[in-house]
Amino acid sequence: MHAVGVHRYLPIEHPESLLDLQLPEPAPRPRDLRVRVCAVAVNPVDVKVRAPKPRVESPPRVLGWDAAGIVEAVGADVTVFRPGDKVYYAGSIARPGSNAEVHLVDERLAAPMPRSLGFADAAALPLTSLTAWEGLFERLGVDPEGRDAGSTVLVLGGAGGVGSMVVQLAKAAGLRVVATASREESRAWARSLGADVLVDHRAPLRPQLEAAGIQHVELIFDTQSTEAWWDTMADLVAPRGRIVGIVEAKEPLDLGKLMSKSATFAWELMFTRSLYETADMAAQRAILTRVAAWVDEGRVRTTRREHFGQISAANLRAAHARIESGQAVGKLVLEGWG
Repeated sequence: MHAVGVHRYLPIEHPESLLDLQLPEPAPRPRDLRVRVCAVAVNPVDVKVRAPKPRVESPPRVLGWDAAGIVEAVGADVTVFRPGDKVYYAGSIARPGSNAEVHLVDERLAAPMPRSLGFADAAALPLTSLTAWEGLFERLGVDPEGRDAGSTVLVLGGAGGVGSMVVQLAKAAGLRVVATASREESRAWARSLGADVLVDHRAPLRPQLEAAGIQHVELIFDTQSTEAWWDTMADLVAPRGRIVGIVEAKEPLDLGKLMSKSATFAWELMFTRSLYETADMAAQRAILTRVAAWVDEGRVRTTRREHFGQISAANLRAAHARIESGQAVGKLVLEGWG
């Protein structure tokens, strides 16, 4: 089968940073779906995993943690899916990625695609939808059915992949959304997704929030640098407020800054369930099933912004470079095989 992967971890400008490969088709485990991959998306995690390091992969490592495709075969213990089903999923970072014509995914991590979307638009959703849903509704404790309507959430990085889904899910749950975005393109995008207030993260946030009549926010969803925003988040969070972060801190965080407010900080990593094979792994299928329903009902929409053509090493290198530029808005997708 065709696949794209790495032997060596090289700068994205290097022609061998991602390679076109021919690999044997994998055989499913008892709970696996064997999926014919039709479209994939690229996330910052792909760039992080591929970043230069002194290691060689043999056999080569296949990246990719967003896919949409058609089930070709199922393992002996699969109960929910059958061949011919259209599915979308993010999968597990502990297994080979989805940048391959044929991919294996545990059925508990996959869900039926939104009926109203094609493969490319569906592939843009899984990883960011899971991160946004788990962070907003599980870590921050927001009720998805609207019982927290009127509360304010500050989304740091409101036009990125995860931020784009946080803005939409928060609006669907009735929250007032304050989103950071610095460029006109990203501001227009965040506004189109439903952001109520836009602030520029290149300037101090407190004066901008106060100009909008906001002294403190009950909820903060940080999709950017945890340590860079730590003091600002500690200042802006309301007493007994809650903060969630998704970017690993490179320096120690001073939790004492939250003590006087009895504020809560939590990490969100959507790979936790698959990494540890938790008893509730199937919650990710349930989340993606619900997201698909919200898409089909028109409550949220795909965040696909750029289509980089067919799935190939050259096109994936271009998509990785776009992510590394820091200028990406929404999600980047590739579709089909040459």
